[in-house]
Amino acid sequence: MNISRTPVTAALIAAILFVFVLQVVAGANRDPQVLVQMGAIMKGVIHRGDYWRLLAAMFLHGGFMHLFLNVWALWQIGGIFETLFGSTRFLLTYFASGLVASLVSSIFIPPYTPGVGASGAIFGIIGALILTLRRSPLWGRREWSSALARQLAIWAGINIVIGFTIPGIDNAAHIGGCVAGLLIGLVPHRVPPPPPAEILIDVQPIDRDREM
Repeated sequence: MNISRTPVTAALIAAILFVFVLQVVAGANRDPQVLVQMGAIMKGVIHRGDYWRLLAAMFLHGGFMHLFLNVWALWQIGGIFETLFGSTRFLLTYFASGLVASLVSSIFIPPYTPGVGASGAIFGIIGALILTLRRSPLWGRREWSSALARQLAIWAGINIVIGFTIPGIDNAAHIGGCVAGLLIGLVPHRVPPPPPAEILIDVQPIDRDREM
């Protein structure tokens, strides 16, 4: 991933890593109650008016493996999305689908169980990328885009199935984020221009006879 072309992805990863350091210092990895105090999703968030948790939970993680998997996925998938469709659309898609994922999680999560992680937003990026690729006038007809969309759909499907079989996975957040991303993928988009190094300028020669 070229950081100069994916600044939002890099910034999000840096923010997630910074928050995780704060978690370690605060002892949240040893005490779930500290994780709750830092902003984990809990059942009934909306009824209590704790709307800030919808955002805060997106930057918290339940452990080193949870952090590694989400950062790796964000690095790979977020980098592709931001490179192909621009930083603004990526940023809006990430936070919109992440907030929806947190909201859905707060409805279906078991009582007294904290919910954290960027995976809901990442599933949103996957859903948006699948449909945005297929509908893109620039990338939609490329053979690699069809293969990538299929791989993303299979990956998302497998992980959602796994979420139903392994306890402790917030599948409601994954499904909510993915559905939000699919809906966002239906919104018309503008393909960002290529970087200067890839722009070709066609300059016509001057006809000096015509000038005279």
